[in-house]
Amino acid sequence: MERLQKVIAASGLTSRRKAEELILAGKVKVNDKIVTELGTKVSGSDRIEVNNKILEKESKEYYLLNKPREVISSVNDEKGRKTVVELIETSSRIYPVGRLDYDTTGVLLLTNDGEFANILTQPKNKIEKEYIAKLNKMIKGEDIHKLEKGIKLDGQLIIPKRVKLKKVNKENNTCMVQIILCEGKNHEVKRLFESVGYKVDKLKNL
Repeated sequence: MERLQKVIAASGLTSRRKAEELILAGKVKVNDKIVTELGTKVSGSDRIEVNNKILEKESKEYYLLNKPREVISSVNDEKGRKTVVELIETSSRIYPVGRLDYDTTGVLLLTNDGEFANILTQPKNKIEKEYIAKLNKMIKGEDIHKLEKGIKLDGQLIIPKRVKLKKVNKENNTCMVQIILCEGKNHEVKRLFESVGYKVDKLKNL
């Protein structure tokens, strides 16, 4: 049994908030009866109508995208920049799971499966995310240790699962560092390195 507004949103017809508005407005029927109570639970065998049209279940879709730079990890962008959704050819209402910064490249999952997306993004599930960061200068061992012990961001202690020097470029005094995290804060990787004195010139999600 699932909440009615969640089922409507999962069908791809509209957002959950809009689904709640439709329920309150008396525009939704379950087994030919108008339902106006939010939180009403339905099963897969129930007949649901929205605006007198039978709700059809949308098949689940999953896409693994190698996100290029200068693309927004969002469904739309008020500044008119290209979004990851525009790179996928589908008529389904898909959205990115998590996010990568505008100038970050790497693996990004897109889906219309809200339950699956929730499992992946909940910090309590400790889903690991691996990144390779190109730093503006050679990282010191003592700073790697600082990161390994944990850095506070927005009042929360972030402790990476791993911080490892992967590649050194002595010619221009830069390096590539692997970092594995379980959280998903905005600009998290860049902020972690900035906290110990380094700028991330390039970032890739593996």
